[in-house]
Amino acid sequence: MSDSQTNPPREPSLERPAPAAADVLDEGTYSGIRIPRGSGALALDGTWHQISPRYVTSQLVQNAIIIVIVAIAAAIAAVVLEMTWVWIPAGALIAIDVITLAILPRQAKALGYMLRPDDIVFRRGILWQRMVAVPYGRMQLVDITQGPLDRVFGLSQLKMVTAAAATGVQIPGLTQAAAEALRDTLIEVAETRRTGL
Repeated sequence: MSDSQTNPPREPSLERPAPAAADVLDEGTYSGIRIPRGSGALALDGTWHQISPRYVTSQLVQNAIIIVIVAIAAAIAAVVLEMTWVWIPAGALIAIDVITLAILPRQAKALGYMLRPDDIVFRRGILWQRMVAVPYGRMQLVDITQGPLDRVFGLSQLKMVTAAAATGVQIPGLTQAAAEALRDTLIEVAETRRTGL
């Protein structure tokens, strides 16, 4: 008796996304998602997956470059063109950038996504929270993008596009392997859901 007769091939389950991708999704990410206090109503079933901590480092480098460019431009304008007033808007921009850098680690820990049987849920924010559920069958495009700094840090951004622009979701700070595994899982599950539409 052959193996094919004793163990007939299983049909892919429509209940859950491909489990093989789950190990890659949590590789090199934060250990636990930050949930705002008093937000018991936001708890959903399933497992929250998070982004890579390298995302914070990447954003710190990017914002530091912006601060240096603004400071150099303001110094040139003040010295060469004798426009000392330029330090006011430059100082405001630098202050906003520094405040953004201070809260960036907390924001990064609050980013997460959950694969559920019928949709993917994305959440972000501590004070101003946003939670979006995108049904698999409504996805039209799953796109992975990388900027120059993203490539240096081995990060990617995954974008899901639906017919309604308001429900489009971008997940930044994924490792390349996690982004590819998530893209493949979403495409595979979206195809099975689309057949019933």
